[in-house]
Amino acid sequence: MKAERLIRPRLLICSALLVLPAAILARVPKAPAADPTPVILIQNATILTASHGTIERGSILIKDGKIAEVGASVKAPKDAQVIDAAGQFVMPGIIDCHSHIAVDGNVNEGSISVSSIVNIADVLNPDDVDIYRDLAGGVTVANVLHGSANAIGGQTIVIKLRWGLPASKLPFDGALPGIKFALGENPKRSNFSRGTPRYPATRMGVEETIRGAFTEARDYKGSWDLYNKRTAAGEKNLIPPRRDLRLDPLVEVLEGKRYVHSHCYREDEILMLLRVAKEFGFKVRTFQHVLEGYKVADEIAAAGAGASTFSDWWAYKVEAYDAIPYNAALMTRRGVVVSVNSDDAEEATHLNQEAAKSMKFGGLSHDEALKLVTLNPAIQLGIDKRVGSIDAGKDADLVIYNHDPLSAYAVVQKTLIDGRVYFDRQRDIADRPVREKEKKALLDKQKKAAEKKPESSDAAKKPGEKKPEEKKEDKPKPPQSALVLGGAR
Repeated sequence: MKAERLIRPRLLICSALLVLPAAILARVPKAPAADPTPVILIQNATILTASHGTIERGSILIKDGKIAEVGASVKAPKDAQVIDAAGQFVMPGIIDCHSHIAVDGNVNEGSISVSSIVNIADVLNPDDVDIYRDLAGGVTVANVLHGSANAIGGQTIVIKLRWGLPASKLPFDGALPGIKFALGENPKRSNFSRGTPRYPATRMGVEETIRGAFTEARDYKGSWDLYNKRTAAGEKNLIPPRRDLRLDPLVEVLEGKRYVHSHCYREDEILMLLRVAKEFGFKVRTFQHVLEGYKVADEIAAAGAGASTFSDWWAYKVEAYDAIPYNAALMTRRGVVVSVNSDDAEEATHLNQEAAKSMKFGGLSHDEALKLVTLNPAIQLGIDKRVGSIDAGKDADLVIYNHDPLSAYAVVQKTLIDGRVYFDRQRDIADRPVREKEKKALLDKQKKAAEKKPESSDAAKKPGEKKPEEKKEDKPKPPQSALVLGGAR
């Protein structure tokens, strides 16, 4: 089940890998991490900086995982590894502002309406092969979110796709954590009937769930503020307030230490959350999906909120019916910082093409479209000082394409994170025969092991030996229609 949408086709890349045991998946090429970060010069490339235009036949010098220099006349140090990108394009690493990859298990803790206790950081799975596949699509950073089953969901985390490293090395150092909110059909469980009904079941219930939680959080914060004030004044033998793990993240929201990323569709619920946020004095960092954002773009811009939307999806459920492919462009024109996200591991492999659609639907320029998946999501996540554009001093998170990235013919050749090559198309292709051979050997071993299993107890019985009679159990009869329909036949 997808975290956000009810119906979502998924194209599987390298689908053969899905049937393999974990031992095989672990052998997808992984970048060595123990060696010192190499000095690299990418030269002769068309550089799409996303911040200060395009540099023809330019070069990028990488030292200590950072962009040391970028321009048309950068010379390589003696010890530099040179990547000749003649005829190719270099752009900042793609940033996916709404992802659910690298999660071990379900992304939803849907048993309660406010699940702010749980944290995606606790279930990061570095062996999720979608990390590698998204690297192959040029993604370097992902905002990994809790699902949308709750009005206030779990805590979120920003990661770098450092394939081959342990879970502890995935988080983006210095990025503020977030928390997932959700409005509309998903948190009110419109399309789910399993189990015991859970409050809220209406949009007004969703609003009051959020308001009630922040009322508690405000009071909880006040009690701690008073305790800390009295302690600082020198009072002794004070009893601290009781710790509440559910409210701690909401206090961080009130203090501006945690970002709110809210799943939403309809204009009325977007305005509702803006009102509630104003009431309690916090900011909505991004509205996610925000398919009717074009209707209230001025209000979103005035509140300083960002919008992370789909390129052109619509009508996969009722509340998505008013979606239009001009949404990203219209919000951009009204002053909203807009990004295009995936919400799906496969979709993330071609976010460059999803961004390009806004050039056709809305007339965004090449640079504006490029920013939808680079600088704009970096701004939304508060990491634009580090990533999102090709500027000296920023992290060397880069992607090399064989064609213009906004072209349907563009294919990733290399993906670098912190100055290391984590995906290399030529190396991947060269290694495929070896992996295929290993796969066949393991499958043959599995087949032989299955053939050597001991015969069943029935086959081992002596001739003429009777099989013991099985005890028959009374099967429950199906309920009559009067019981099923509540008496209405």
